[in-house]
Amino acid sequence: MTLESLALATLVGALIVLVAIFAVRFAGKLGVPGLLLYLILGMVLGATIPALSIDDATLATVLGYSALVLILAHGGLTTRVDQLRPVLAPSLALASVGIAVSIAVVALPLIFIFDFDPQLAVVLGTVLAATDAAAVFSVLRRMKVTEKVRTLLEAEAGFNDAPVVVIVSIVASGAWEQTAAWTIPFLVVAEIIGGAAVGIAVGYLGRFILPRLALPGVGLYPIAALALIVFSYGAASVLHSSGFMAVYISAILIGSAKQLPHRRSILGFSDGLSWIAEIGLFVMLGLLADIGRLPEAIPLAVGSVLLLIFVARPLAAMVSLLPFRVGAKTIAFVSVAGLRGAVPIVFAAIPLGFDVPGAELIFDATLIAVLLLLLVHTPFIPAMGRKIGVCLPEQVRELEVESAPLDAMSATVLGVDVPKGSALVGVFVLEMGLPTGAAVSLVIRGGAAEVPNEHTRIRAEDQLVIVSTLEVQVRTEERIRVLSIGGRLARWYGSMGSAFPPDQ
Repeated sequence: MTLESLALATLVGALIVLVAIFAVRFAGKLGVPGLLLYLILGMVLGATIPALSIDDATLATVLGYSALVLILAHGGLTTRVDQLRPVLAPSLALASVGIAVSIAVVALPLIFIFDFDPQLAVVLGTVLAATDAAAVFSVLRRMKVTEKVRTLLEAEAGFNDAPVVVIVSIVASGAWEQTAAWTIPFLVVAEIIGGAAVGIAVGYLGRFILPRLALPGVGLYPIAALALIVFSYGAASVLHSSGFMAVYISAILIGSAKQLPHRRSILGFSDGLSWIAEIGLFVMLGLLADIGRLPEAIPLAVGSVLLLIFVARPLAAMVSLLPFRVGAKTIAFVSVAGLRGAVPIVFAAIPLGFDVPGAELIFDATLIAVLLLLLVHTPFIPAMGRKIGVCLPEQVRELEVESAPLDAMSATVLGVDVPKGSALVGVFVLEMGLPTGAAVSLVIRGGAAEVPNEHTRIRAEDQLVIVSTLEVQVRTEERIRVLSIGGRLARWYGSMGSAFPPDQ
């Protein structure tokens, strides 16, 4: 690449990103996901500017995997362990049993009714079984869905990439004919367990290292955190385990660390990278598509979408969730909220890299299916959620606590944003009951800073600056979160205990 071509590439790339960003606002007015416009933008660019088209399916898969690592990393960093724990088993069931049910419902009719090639039928059923982390995070976090339902669907999207990529790789490769069908579940389980082990190891390593680093710049903490998470993908892949599982688990553990320094900076950096990854991923997949080839795949795509929406997803939700006594409303919403996006298209490119006969048809059918789901199905999910009753009329924004270590002083600075509706509003500084070694140093209100006294009353939208010794940092953060739930009543139920009476 010459300097002239570099200048042209940066110009075109920046324009594409800007158009994609502005498309988010445009998509909101139309009531469709911005991800759909990214995909269409890539298809239009590929059709009108042939030089931008991508013909190398292997390169597209590599770039797609790279983007998915960043997207899963952000999803994991923004999922706390205490949120995940109650829905861990159901989400794993959806990502395993649900995947198997969905594959069977889509593939078997194609094989036995339409005499479709079994290898291609299984690949199509598998790639369409995977819900998309980018789509789930993008859509559900803009909906006022109950935390339990949102976490369940996000965890499913985070976990199900691992088994799907293993199955697609085995079926699409030459191992399809040499591998006994009954051994495939064992291979999937082995890779997932290996990836989970690597993710746990790297996650706890990050929880130990990051709070103890005394880096010279705040901007280095997000880079260090993301580097550890990306390292987990590489380590798991080298060990022939699931890199996606390792990424998601390590990100959850690091993001849930109570002493994670500069949490807001880490999440902000990760959020930006995730957006870039989503935009680049969808535009790239649009560039990979051949519009002239798409009409041939329309019947297969439409039939697969109908099977997926009306049979596969509802059956997968019921079979996976009924053993856990999940409520009927939750099962109903999960049945309609299996969001698809770039992930199925990325996985559908894997057979192209293996030169599987008929792989172009599978890729085209998957692309059309995703377009149909994003255009027709996804926009109605919020209305379905409200009708079913899993959407809340209004949610209080979660209390945010940001920490920054003062290594030379063996202390840390906590920044606390007090949202509207928090029980912390109206509490006097005297009533906060912070542990010895912690004190409210500043209250920033309306852009002006003031030094509080014991009679200072906390208001909505205040920003509190609390200085704490390292020994009581965790207790201080716990106390602040208890106050945000129980308010001044938390004082009478133990300064470090629950915000509610023991019998609750």
